[in-house]
Amino acid sequence: MKKINDAASQIGHIILGKDRQIRLALACMIARGHLLIEDVPGVGKTTLAHALAASLGLAFQRIQFTSDLLPADVLGVAVYNSDVSRFEFHPGPIFSQVVLADEVNRATPKAQSALLEAMEEHQVTIEGETRKLPEPFFVIATQNPSRQIGTFPLPESQLDRFLMRIELGYPDATAERALLRGEDRRDLLSQLKPCMQPADLLALQREAQQVHTSDALLDYVQALVDHTRNSAGYAGGLSPRAALALVHAARAWALLDARKHAVPEDVQAILPGVVSHRLQSATDGSSADVAARLLAAVAIP
Repeated sequence: MKKINDAASQIGHIILGKDRQIRLALACMIARGHLLIEDVPGVGKTTLAHALAASLGLAFQRIQFTSDLLPADVLGVAVYNSDVSRFEFHPGPIFSQVVLADEVNRATPKAQSALLEAMEEHQVTIEGETRKLPEPFFVIATQNPSRQIGTFPLPESQLDRFLMRIELGYPDATAERALLRGEDRRDLLSQLKPCMQPADLLALQREAQQVHTSDALLDYVQALVDHTRNSAGYAGGLSPRAALALVHAARAWALLDARKHAVPEDVQAILPGVVSHRLQSATDGSSADVAARLLAAVAIP
C-alpha cells in the first residue's frame, strides 16, 4: 500500500486541496473502472489525468475531442502500402494504458461512440478484425458542463460505462494562494516520477477483488438500488451494472484503507461518485442532492 499512498501524495502536490477527489480517482482505477471528470474549464481536470498516469507509471495518450473528430482519429486506420501490396494498420491513440478523452462532449456522437467497445470490452474492432488493448486500460474523460456552448451530451449508455464521475470544484483560499505562489502546474508535471509500475496496479486490482463483502453489505447495496427503482423521486432506477460498480468501488475504497473487508461506510463514501451520472431526479435537483437523498432514504441494515 505504500506505493499507492506515495502516488496519492505526489498527485496531491500537483492538484492542491483535492485529496478526496484524488482518492476517488485511484479507487476507480483499482476497481478497473473508467473515470469521468466534469467541471468548468481551468480547475485542473486535464492536469489530474496527466498526474494519475505519470504517478502510476502508465503509458499515456491524450485525444482532444472536437466537433470534427472522426472515429479513425481515435481508433486508427488501415493504409495501403504499395511496396508490399497490402493494407497496414496504423494504431490510433486508443492503444495506450491511459487514454485522456479531453472535453469528450465537444465531439459529435459518432466520434464519442468510438470509445464504447474499448471501454466495455478492452478491445476494438476495425475493418472486421478485433484488436486487444493494453492492460491495464483506462479511459479518463473530461467534460465541460452541458450548459456550455458547443457541447453534445453523452448518451446514457456511454455515461453508464464510466464507473465514477467526479467534480473538482474551485480550490479553497489556502490552496489557491499556494497555487498562485507556486510553480506552473504544467512544469511540475514534467518532474513527476512513477511511484509504481503497471504490474503493481494489476496486483492491487486483483487484491481488491478479494476484499470481503458480507451478506449484510450486499443487502445494503441491494436496498439502495431497489429504492431507486421503486421510488417516484427518480426518473429511472440503477441498473445491475451500477450495483456491481458500487460493490467494486467499495472494495477498492476499503483496500485504500488497508482493510480486507468492506463496510457500509465504504459504500456511502463512493456512492455519490458512482451514481451521480446514472441517476436523474424526477424533480429539480443537482446530482449531489440526488445521492444525498438516496443515502438518507435507505437505512443501513
